[in-house]
Amino acid sequence: MQFDQTFFAFVALVIFIGVVLWAGAHKKAGAALDDRAKLIAKELGDARKLREDAEKLLADYKQKKLDAEKEAAEIISAAKSQAKEYADEARKKLAETLARRTKQAEQKITQAQDAAAKDVRAQAADLAIAAASRLIAGQKGNAKLIAESIAAVKTKMN
Repeated sequence: MQFDQTFFAFVALVIFIGVVLWAGAHKKAGAALDDRAKLIAKELGDARKLREDAEKLLADYKQKKLDAEKEAAEIISAAKSQAKEYADEARKKLAETLARRTKQAEQKITQAQDAAAKDVRAQAADLAIAAASRLIAGQKGNAKLIAESIAAVKTKMN
């Protein structure tokens, strides 16, 4: 039987594998691979936990955003309502002020009319008295009757 280089390479490989197995390299390699798998599993667990935390944080911020938008809408609605109330109140006060001033103006007009009527009556009475005095002076008779007539005119005109 003749041995060629392939046979010697095979024998060297078997010896190498035997030495590696005898030295426990397979156990060390398996332990290293197991440690590496555990490390990767731990990192995946941490990454999963971080992702869950990020999703919770994102959900919280989305909820806060919705709450803030809702609150802003409520504030805007309240502001519009208050503005409407203020406008209605201002209109009401303006209407009251206009009504009060109109009433005051009407009262002043009525007072002016009453004063004018009183002045006209007084002037009419004075004119009537003057006319009667001229007539009486022209007739020079019955002075007592004339004086009573003048007094009666004065009291009735006022």
